[in-house]
Amino acid sequence: MRPAPALLLNTECIELLPASLLRARSNVDARLLAQATWLLRRKHDGRYLAAASARGLHALLPRLMHEPGIDAALDRLDALPLRRHPDDGLLPLSALHERLAGLGLDAEDYARDTGLALQAEPATLHAAGRDRYRRPLWLSAGAARAWPALQRAAARDGVVLEAISGYRSHDYQLGIFARKFARGQSLQQILQVNAAPGYSEHHSGDALDIGTPGEPPAEESFERTAAFAWLRAHAADFGYRMSYPRDNPHGIVYEPWHWRWHAGAPA
Repeated sequence: MRPAPALLLNTECIELLPASLLRARSNVDARLLAQATWLLRRKHDGRYLAAASARGLHALLPRLMHEPGIDAALDRLDALPLRRHPDDGLLPLSALHERLAGLGLDAEDYARDTGLALQAEPATLHAAGRDRYRRPLWLSAGAARAWPALQRAAARDGVVLEAISGYRSHDYQLGIFARKFARGQSLQQILQVNAAPGYSEHHSGDALDIGTPGEPPAEESFERTAAFAWLRAHAADFGYRMSYPRDNPHGIVYEPWHWRWHAGAPA
């Protein structure tokens, strides 16, 4: 098996991640990462399922072949030597409507009331460096090209931009809702601060939450920083626009930290 490229191979249930970009959480993880090329990770809880190396596939839990979505994940793995360019398409949205109904949310009513569009997940995400917390930052191909260029241009003007977070899966957003339900919050309370699963721009891989050193993440106070002033003046030159200004038509709170790359814009 060839060395893994700096890509996240995405399927509906399982992500395939290059082992070289991951940090060990224990001595067992360190040994595993040293030997593996790809790690298969369950999306809804982040559990590692298997490691793939030149020696083959090593299961990390019993009954791997009964894991939901494992066939699709192994198909992505098997196709790698045959494709010079991994699939840059989008994953289907068919299962999402059922999961939204399980939350008690009518997708059509929500889309009409908010004006937000469903966001499909990319089949392939591209590494764009690391975020503030030293995690691999995954973005769409266009956003991954534009973000480092944006950072370098800001640095030349003495401004430091940090990524707080990029791509998030539907499962990640569903997990936020599940945790808040468990704490006793209602659906309406959660929707005041979180987009419904499937409707967050982060699912697309085009969106970034941006910060700067010394500033807490995702706080309105970011608008008073030199980083925000620089973004207002220059981000559009690299294809990035602030998605949720004050009094935006979606009813989403003002988010001066949230910027999205738009296809066809300069990169």
